[in-house]
Amino acid sequence: MASTKGVPRMGKMLIELMTLLGAVGLSNSAIQRPDYDDTPAPEFLNPSWMADLPDSRPLSEVTMPGTHNTMAIYGGALAECQSWSLASQLRAGVRFLDVRVRHVRGNLTIHHGVSYQRAHFGDVLEGVADFLREYPSETVLMRLKEEFSETYDIYGAVVSYIHLYADWDLLWHSRLMPTVGQARGKLIVLQDFGGPDLGMRYGSLDIADDWKVPTLLHVAEKWQSVHEHLEAAPVGNKAYIFLTYGSGAGIFAYPNAIAQRINARLYDYLMALIGQNRRFGIITMDFPAAPLLQMIINFN
Repeated sequence: MASTKGVPRMGKMLIELMTLLGAVGLSNSAIQRPDYDDTPAPEFLNPSWMADLPDSRPLSEVTMPGTHNTMAIYGGALAECQSWSLASQLRAGVRFLDVRVRHVRGNLTIHHGVSYQRAHFGDVLEGVADFLREYPSETVLMRLKEEFSETYDIYGAVVSYIHLYADWDLLWHSRLMPTVGQARGKLIVLQDFGGPDLGMRYGSLDIADDWKVPTLLHVAEKWQSVHEHLEAAPVGNKAYIFLTYGSGAGIFAYPNAIAQRINARLYDYLMALIGQNRRFGIITMDFPAAPLLQMIINFN
């Protein structure tokens, strides 16, 4: 008679393997929850929420939602970080964009690692410019960095694209922190590359971006990093923009699986603080849902 002692152990091993692999992140069915949304469109829009902010408030004292790897909507579960278009993200209330460009002979294509995102930097600039023309009360902050190429020389190409696809006057041309009134209608480039100033330097922000989450067993450590930075932001130096990334990924934990867990914890954390006027700065996420974006905005 064959032994059955190994069956429970095998079952336990299978459960642990599924956890390590982030198996729920492999699901093809779309989810729309109050905290997490990987459907093609937001539940509702909030395109002009900054109109209610006082002109005199420093931008560093504004709480706003952002998206990590804003344009990463293609390439499969390991590469995809968002499901909404750039236009939908902006109209849903997102005000911080994380844009990665591959530089090849003056061309700037949008990438997440090896995954080409079927767009170029001009598409991003046109999308932001169109949005700000329609909603001049708003501002957009954009981290810009080179990815999947190592030229370390994208400044000239970036300037060329700005002249071709937007307008030089669209940009905030200063390292100084603007007020909300000064920033209205402007694209603020958070420059994560070398060359003369185009706007503000990304490194001048107070940033928590512990993005390496090897497996789903490490989600608690990721949340601890997020929580600590969110707790520090309200009492931190108001002259600096705080930027907290809720996103993460690893070879055994896909971005959507991490987002489903971190976004839920973020939603519960913020829900417990409703009614308080807290400065969190920028909270950046993968697959955020419209109610979570609205909750972040309401802290203003």
